[in-house]
Amino acid sequence: MIANPPPLPAPEAHALVDAPLPGLLTRAAAVRDSAFGINQTWSPKVFLPLTQLCRDLCHYCTFSRPRPGQRAYMTPDEVLEVARAGAAAGCTEALFTLGDKPELRFAQARRELAELGHATTLDYLEAMCRLVIKETGLIPHVNAGVMDAADIARLRRVSASQGLMLETVADRLGEKGGAHYRSPDKVPAVRLATIRAAGELKVPFTTGILIGIGETRAERIDALLAIRELHAEYGHIAEVIVQNFRAKSRTPMADADEPDMDDLLWTIAAARLILPPDVTVQAPPNLADAMFPRLMDAGINDWGGISPVTPDHVNPERPWPAVDKLRAATEAAGRRLVARLPVYPGWTGPDWQDAAILPLIAASSDAEHYARADAWSPGLPLPPQPEPSRGACSPHIARLIERAQAGEALDEDDIVALFVARGPDVEHVCAGADALRRATRGDEVTFVVNRNINYTNICAHACGFCAFSKGRGADNLRGKPYDLDLSEVARRAHEAVARGGTEVCMQGGIHPAYTGETYLKLLGAVKAAEPGLHIHAFSPLEVRHGAETLGLSLADYLTRLKAAGLGSLPGTAAEILDDEVRDVICPDKLNTAEWLETVEAAHSVGLKTTATIMFGHVDSPRHWARHLIRVRELQARSGGITEFVPLPFVPMEAPMALRGIARRGPTFREVRLMHAVARLALHPQITSIQTSWVKLGPDGVAACLNGGANDIGGTLMDESISRAAGASHGQEMPPYEMEELIRGLGRQPHQRSTLYGEVDDLTRARGRQAAPLTPVVLTPPKKFKQKEITDVE
Repeated sequence: MIANPPPLPAPEAHALVDAPLPGLLTRAAAVRDSAFGINQTWSPKVFLPLTQLCRDLCHYCTFSRPRPGQRAYMTPDEVLEVARAGAAAGCTEALFTLGDKPELRFAQARRELAELGHATTLDYLEAMCRLVIKETGLIPHVNAGVMDAADIARLRRVSASQGLMLETVADRLGEKGGAHYRSPDKVPAVRLATIRAAGELKVPFTTGILIGIGETRAERIDALLAIRELHAEYGHIAEVIVQNFRAKSRTPMADADEPDMDDLLWTIAAARLILPPDVTVQAPPNLADAMFPRLMDAGINDWGGISPVTPDHVNPERPWPAVDKLRAATEAAGRRLVARLPVYPGWTGPDWQDAAILPLIAASSDAEHYARADAWSPGLPLPPQPEPSRGACSPHIARLIERAQAGEALDEDDIVALFVARGPDVEHVCAGADALRRATRGDEVTFVVNRNINYTNICAHACGFCAFSKGRGADNLRGKPYDLDLSEVARRAHEAVARGGTEVCMQGGIHPAYTGETYLKLLGAVKAAEPGLHIHAFSPLEVRHGAETLGLSLADYLTRLKAAGLGSLPGTAAEILDDEVRDVICPDKLNTAEWLETVEAAHSVGLKTTATIMFGHVDSPRHWARHLIRVRELQARSGGITEFVPLPFVPMEAPMALRGIARRGPTFREVRLMHAVARLALHPQITSIQTSWVKLGPDGVAACLNGGANDIGGTLMDESISRAAGASHGQEMPPYEMEELIRGLGRQPHQRSTLYGEVDDLTRARGRQAAPLTPVVLTPPKKFKQKEITDVE
C-alpha cells in the first residue's frame, strides 16, 4: 500500500475541470486501490418506501407523487412483510426512504398518521425502525430528509447510519425554472445544516451529488469540497454517492439532456481525488445500464444497496443488476465483491453507534465488520457450502503464498493480507497451504486417543467467552458447580486406558481454594491409577496460579509438576495474544507477556506444549496476525510447541455473546483461512496444524484438512467446555470414526501419542473394541464459597 495523498487544495480541485479524462481515471483508480485494495462492496438490502409523498416539487422526481386510491404510508404489516422477505433472502439492511414532511402539504398524510397513532412522519419512521429491528434483526439505514438535531438524535437510536443527498450547492437551481424550484428542503444551506448536525451527533452518514440537473462542473466541485470540509471537522461522512440524472416521463425535466458516460466518469474520478481516502465513493450501477462495469475505472469502491427482494423505488424503470452479474463484472476487473452492512467498517464501534444498535452489528458482522457471508456458527452443523469461487489469484496474494512456501517469515501486513482474502483468493490460499502441508507432512492425518478430565468448573475469573466456568451469579449457564473427588479422577484415568487411551488432558477453572499442591495431587491420583498414562495438563493460567500460591518461580514449580508426572502442557488460555483484545474478553486473566513467559518456562524445563488461538469474537485479522507472529517467535526461541490449534469461538451460550458484545463466531471462510494461513505463516517453525472436530463437526474438519491441517486432535471421550458453550457435535469421536473420515478424504489415518510417537498394536486394538463410557460422577464442591467467587458477569 502506498501512502494516501494529501487533500487537493481548492484551486487544484477546480483545475480538474479541464483535466483529460484518461489521466484522471488512472489517478482516481490508484487512490481507490491504495485506500480500499481490491474490495468492491455492496449492501444486500430491502427498500422500504415508508411514504412516497413529499412537500417538495423537484422537477426530475417521480418518487414523490400523489397516487389516487393508494395509501400515503406503508402499514406496519406491509413493512414487516417486506423486511421478513429481505431477512430470509440474506439481506442485512432495511433502507427506509421517504419524502420530506408530507404532512405539511397533504391532508391525506395527516389523516393516515393520526390513524396510525403518530403526529409526524418521523414519529412513524422511528416506530417502524424499532419494529423491523425487533422482528427481523435487519439494521435500518434511514434517508429521512432534512431534520433538526433532535430528530437526528432519536433516529440514531434506531438506525446504524443516516443519509441525505446534498445534490448541489448551486442556490440558483432553486429559482424559477430550476430543478429545485418550489422545493424548500433542497436549499443547499438547509441540507448542509442537517449534514453538519449529524456530524455533531456522531452519526455515520451518506451524502452525495446529483449531476445533470443544470449545475456546472465547477459547482459539482464546490459541492464535493463542502462535503470534504464537513468530514474534516466531524469524520462522519462514510460514503459519497455520485448519481447521474436520468430523465423520466411525466416530469418537467422529461426532455432534459442526461449526462453521458464520460461526464459521469469525470465526476466520479474528481470525487475520488477531492474526497479523503477513507470516504467511500459510490455510483448506482442500475443508472449506468449495461455500461456499469466502467464505473470501476473511475475509482468507485462500492456499488451501493442492491436488493434481491425489492425494486429501486426511486428509479423503478431501471432494475438492479443481478448479484451474479455484478460479481462477474467485478472479478473481471480484478476486484473482489464483498457484501457489507449499512454502516461501513470504521463506523461500527461504540463511538459511532447507540448501545441498542451494537448487538445488531455484532450479530451481522464478520471479522472485518463487513456482512457475514453465512448464518453458521462454530459448534452447529455446517450447512451445504456454495461452490468454490473460480478465477485467477490476485498477484499480491500469489506472491505471499510463494514466499511462505519458500520458508520466508511473513510480516504482520503480509499475514493480514492473507487473512482478508476473498473470492477466488481464498481457494488459492487454502490450496497453497495444502500443498505446503503435503510437502512437509505428507498425506497422513494424525490423531490421539485421549480423555478430557475437567476436574472443576468453579472459577474465580470472569472470561466473557466462557460458558463452562461457574462462579457466583453464573447458575444461568449450563451445569452446576462441581469439584471432582480424586477417586473420580483416578477412575476416569483407569477407564481411559481400558478404552485404548494414551493420554488424559486435564484442565479446569481457577478454583479459589486450589493451590499448587492441588495440581500436584491431581497428577498423583492419575499416576497412582495408571503409571504409564501421559498427562497433558494445566493451562498456563493454572501453572501461574499454582506457582504463585506456593511462592515458587515458574521454572521451579514446572520442575515439580514434571517430577510428579506431568508430560506436557496444553497451550490454552492463549485466546488472542494481544492485550487490546484480552482487555475486553478476559481482563482479569494473565496477559500476553505472562502467557508467553509461562509457555517458554515450560519449554526450558523440558516440557512440550501446544499453542492455541480462540478467534471470532471481538478480534480482527490484525490481532490474528500478531498472535501468529508471537507464537512463531516463541517457537524460534524455544522449539517446544508440538502443534498449533485454532479454536473457533462458540457463541451460543457465551456470556459476551449473550450480551451482544461479540460476533457469532468466525464465518466458515475465516475458519478455513485460519488453518491455511497458520500453515503458511508458521512454516517452517511449526509443522503440525490441528483442526477441532468439536467446534467444526466432520464436514468442517474435512474442509480444513484439505486446506493445510494435518491433525484432527483427540477422541476426547468426555467434552465439557465446548458443549457448555452450545456446541452440538457430541463428546466423543471414536478412533474408527476418525479413520473413516480421514480415509474418505483420500488420506492415511495414523494414531499417534501426545508427543507424536508411535502407539503399540495392543493399545490400538483396545481403542477399537472399547466398551461404552460409564456415567461420570460430578462431585459437588465441598469448599465452594459464594463470597470467594468472582461474578461471571
